[in-house]
Amino acid sequence: MEGFIAGFSFITVVLMVLGIHAIMTGEKKRVLNRMAFYTDSNLQLEEEELQKTRRSLHLKELLGLFGKAFATKSYTKKIEKELLKAEIPMKGEEFIVLYFFIFAFAITAGMVFWKSIGPTVVLGVLSLILPNVFIKRKKAKRFEKLNHQIGEGLTVMSNGLRAGYSFQQTIDLVSKEMSGPLAVEFGKTTREINLGTPIDQALMNLTDRVESDDLELLVTAVLIQRQIGGNLAEILDNISSTIRERIRIKGEIKTLTAQGRISGLIIGLLPPVMFVILMLMNPSYMNVMLEREIGWMILAGGVVSQGLGIFFIQKVINIEV
Repeated sequence: MEGFIAGFSFITVVLMVLGIHAIMTGEKKRVLNRMAFYTDSNLQLEEEELQKTRRSLHLKELLGLFGKAFATKSYTKKIEKELLKAEIPMKGEEFIVLYFFIFAFAITAGMVFWKSIGPTVVLGVLSLILPNVFIKRKKAKRFEKLNHQIGEGLTVMSNGLRAGYSFQQTIDLVSKEMSGPLAVEFGKTTREINLGTPIDQALMNLTDRVESDDLELLVTAVLIQRQIGGNLAEILDNISSTIRERIRIKGEIKTLTAQGRISGLIIGLLPPVMFVILMLMNPSYMNVMLEREIGWMILAGGVVSQGLGIFFIQKVINIEV
């Protein structure tokens, strides 16, 4: 009965939110329908793409409507900065609202389907952890791809300098001739310079946006060269060689430490995954542990032991180059 009430309450709130959203955006929908009629006849737009654009617009409007309360908070700007690094086109307040919706849905699903506090807590914790893991993973992949492009980008810049281009023109050349995250970040730097930002400050902003030791090395070398002079093309060639050699050594280390990384991954994921599976399959079996103080002490000891094991394994396999 409690699960039914929780599910009914959640559905009621969702329908109320959708009703308010429909009332507030009704006029905009009519405008979109009229625009669709004329653009379909003049520009031959595909109906599927138009519908996709509408759904995306409605979702962002809904998230933005409830995210206004968080728009001026300092932590919202920090979240938005992390989303920008992960190349996720979403405002900080929109992500916070989506975060709350996912958490509410997970709690409601746990109460409706399992009707037990154990699975509900597990789903709630997963809904809080997984979005952050997704952002960090996406950001790490993007920066890894960017680091592998720096050597090629430096080659393009050094060749451009030898051809008579200025340093600013070589940055713009990389943004136009290359693709991927490096071209995107250099494009942002070019726009900052064109809007009046000093080159030194624009380069510092670049290092703030991108968490890359190789890119920081490049920016530091350029800033020093701008102060004391020197052959910038030769400097870039030397940095390119250093970065390529570092990437090669990192690849060899990654191959040699593959067994340790897999062992750490299995050791780290096996206990929590088994706990979640048992909790969802047989909640009454695991509730014995959750309902007693000794059970929580055992869980706390397991979490601490797991954390120490993962920490020491990471120390062994993470070799700085």
